[in-house]
This record gives sequence, structure tokens and C-alpha cells, in this order.
Amino acid sequence: MEQRKKDVLVEAWPALPLVTPWLETRETLHLWMQVVGKVRLELSPYINHWWQVPLYLTARGLTTSSIPVPGQPGQIFEVLFDFIDHQLLIQTSAGTGKTLPLIPRSVSEFYHEFMESLHALGIEVRINPLPSEIQHPIPCDQDDIHDSYDAESAQRFWRVLLHIQAVMKEFRGGFIGKASPIHFFWGSFDLAVTRFSGRRAPARPGADLMTREAYSHEVSSCGFWPGDSASPEPVFYAYSAPEPVGFREAAVRPDAAFYYPALGEFVLRYEDVHSSANPEQTLLEFFQSTYEAGATLGRWDRAALERTETV
Repeated sequence: MEQRKKDVLVEAWPALPLVTPWLETRETLHLWMQVVGKVRLELSPYINHWWQVPLYLTARGLTTSSIPVPGQPGQIFEVLFDFIDHQLLIQTSAGTGKTLPLIPRSVSEFYHEFMESLHALGIEVRINPLPSEIQHPIPCDQDDIHDSYDAESAQRFWRVLLHIQAVMKEFRGGFIGKASPIHFFWGSFDLAVTRFSGRRAPARPGADLMTREAYSHEVSSCGFWPGDSASPEPVFYAYSAPEPVGFREAAVRPDAAFYYPALGEFVLRYEDVHSSANPEQTLLEFFQSTYEAGATLGRWDRAALERTETV
């Protein structure tokens, strides 16, 4: 145990090299998180904009935060992906728990052991095992294809998220209007934070239930996406919804950022931040300049929504 703790990666702004251990680990980890996330979704009371869905960063990994135990008023449990000791921890307010090792194993094996562990703890739940927001999904209880887990790659990814969250917290602190938590969506597999103008947004034609609620009000959102098998390069993104006229032509910082019409978002490669002289400042400029472009062009009441005094 002591040796494992000494091996914890502590470098500033770790690289996310596009090599097999990380790329395959990312795919498997995404699906494991879908299994855990679907349990959270099934058992958690609804919160506006689906904010009961995401995971949250901790000093050891990513957590569901508290989830009510069905049929047991006042009892909760929590699930934690621990990327230091590489374990999945299920802990209850009754003092019981289960631990699953994070090791190379298939999604179906992970699914069955996790669900059996919940049952052993008196937590009864059924989920839709079909992954969300994934092309050509395989039901998680049948997926014997994705089975990779490289401990160093998983920990490096978590460390990257910690650095990004620190910048997001600074960015979020400059806004006194309604803003989302900084949260990790297990469906789209991205870390995001969103600001709201306070005004209702026009209805989105053909929007599903989740999209309709998520974009019920005007937003300016930014985040980090680590890529997928089709587009493996990790990127930062920023968008305004609805998109104001002139947004895509706006001048934003840094110079490496660009508007990607297929997504309707400004994009900045992770590598351009990682390799810059001051990654924190580079990323903060991207978040701030894209927000300012959307808020100004969208005629947000910026004087009422932004912090001007020093706390």
C-alpha cells in the first residue's frame, strides 16, 4: 500500500498521450461509469437541468455523492471511483460497504459484480443496461469486448480533471447569477460548468426530454471532453445556447481556439493548453473570452450577473 501511494502521479498538467493504454482504458472506464451513473440516476430525486445525474471530483477520484437507499428512509450510500488505490468503493450510512478492484475486466463482469454488491448491501435497483450517448452501444450486462484498465492512465486522467476543475472554480467565482456545479457527466463523459442569463430560452424543435430541460433557459457553457474512438483528441469546448448572431465570428482567446461549425462550439485542443507557458491562464482566457462573446452578443445583463468587487 505504501509503495502504491508513493507512485501517485503529481506532475503539473499531465499529458494525455494518444496511445493504446489510455485510449482503451478511456472506453472501458466510460462504460463502467455509465453503470454506476445509471444507478445514481434511477435512485436520486430529480433536480432541475438533470443535475442529479453527474459525478463529482474528490481527493481520490470521482464520486456519485449521496444516493438514497430505496425503502430505507434516512439511509444513503455513495459510490467512489478511487484512482489512487484503484478500487470502486460502495459505502453506506449504516456503516457497511463493498470494495471492487479496478483491474482489467470486461464491462459485463463489472456490471454483474457491482449489481450483486449493491444487492448484498440491501440496495435493490434495476437499470437500463444499454449505454447512453454512445454510437453502436452494447448492453453493459453483455459487453465482453471492452475490458481494459491501465492504472496509470486512469490516474493521469483524474489528475487532468483536477487541474481543469481548479480553473473552472476560479472562472465560476466571477459570476453571481445562476450557475451549475462543476460536474462530470458520465453519459457524454465530460467535465462542465454552465452559466445562465436568467431568461427562458426558445423551445428547441424535436428536443428530447433531457435536452428540453437542460436548455430551458439561456446558457453559456464550457467544459473538457477527453475524446472517443471516433475523435480521440481531447479538447476544451465552449458554446452559447441559443447561439447569438455573430457568435461564431467572435474573436476569442487564445489564438489556437477556433469555432467548429459541426458542433456549434468553440474548441481548444488540450495539447495547446498543456504545452502553453501558463496553462491555467490560457484556459481561463478561453473560458472567459467565449463567455464574454456570447453574453455580449446575446445581450445578457452582465452588470447584474458578474462579480465586480473583490471578496
